[in-house]
Amino acid sequence: MDFPALYLIADPCLYDCSGDDSGSFFQTIQAAIDGGVRLIQYRDKSGLRGQIYERAERLRLLTRQSNVKLIINDEVDIAMAVEADGVHLGQDDFPVSAARALLGDQAIIGLSTHSLEEALEAEKKAVDYIGFGPIFATETKLSERLPFGIESLGVLCKKVVLPVYAIGGIQESHVHSILSNGAAGVAVASALAGASKAQIRQWTVVF
Repeated sequence: MDFPALYLIADPCLYDCSGDDSGSFFQTIQAAIDGGVRLIQYRDKSGLRGQIYERAERLRLLTRQSNVKLIINDEVDIAMAVEADGVHLGQDDFPVSAARALLGDQAIIGLSTHSLEEALEAEKKAVDYIGFGPIFATETKLSERLPFGIESLGVLCKKVVLPVYAIGGIQESHVHSILSNGAAGVAVASALAGASKAQIRQWTVVF
């Protein structure tokens, strides 16, 4: 797969965890699609399982209509149920090998990494890309990890073959330096939360 440079992480908790038909969550997702986003990850750490499934099902409908890839965070069974394009896993989540066995060779599997050692280890697994971060400080996903910064990202990208998505506190002004340091793209959540189609298009033209 050709990996788009802009990777939207759709997290309903950035919208007061509403995510319902009348809320801004799906409106932003539609605006992102209309604005040119072609890769979306649905990440929901607080919803009930039934609610997560319903949101994933609706996101699958929106993305399929526009030929946009949908990745489900962590929940392999939900990814299978809604026929998502793949999953994104954490270091302590469902094993990559088991996810690959269940989802098949055509599924996209991403893995979060937080060090060069984890990134190199990921290359031994059946993953298609890695996320690396946090690059900058972020409150979207609380973590005890200190930001790595652009320099560390550049070092990592020179040593790994897998496509690397930089994540964590990324703003539009960071994109050029991130890409010039070898990353395949940027993964953003709060930076695009509630953004209009026009605002999202500003991001897509940067690439």
